[in-house]
Amino acid sequence: MAAVRSMSRLLSQRSINQVLRRGYADEMNFTFAAGNKVFYNASTVKQVDVPSFSGAFGILPKHVPTLAVLKPGVVTVFENDGAVKKIFVSSGTVTINDDSSVQIIAEEAAALEELDSAAAKDTLNKAMSQLSSATSDKEKAEATIAVEVAEAIVKAIE
Repeated sequence: MAAVRSMSRLLSQRSINQVLRRGYADEMNFTFAAGNKVFYNASTVKQVDVPSFSGAFGILPKHVPTLAVLKPGVVTVFENDGAVKKIFVSSGTVTINDDSSVQIIAEEAAALEELDSAAAKDTLNKAMSQLSSATSDKEKAEATIAVEVAEAIVKAIE
């Protein structure tokens, strides 16, 4: 409580009440969608781990509100029944709200078991070839992004 009192000069009463209310809960409301598929729609889950440009992090119920940009990598969802789902995302955003609901919106996403290792390696080789032959800044930027995503897919599958 002493820490909360010392913060009281910096926080509004509403913010203090939110800090004091935070506690442990067993599950959180979770929505995860991409342009090609809805993976979770207002489902309840125990935990979600996400790859972020500020560093990978885990989301538990009552997580502090956050907005982050996803980098290419694997989102791991720990469901209430103990199942663990791994979904590759190319990019996107994660939003954690005041009410502890979590939304992930991905540009593209696919369950790991749907990805083909040989095709991923072929895509990586093609992207690296495009990067080495790129001449304009735009071509280099596009090829760099393609290499980054392909490398992340290959790493996720292995």
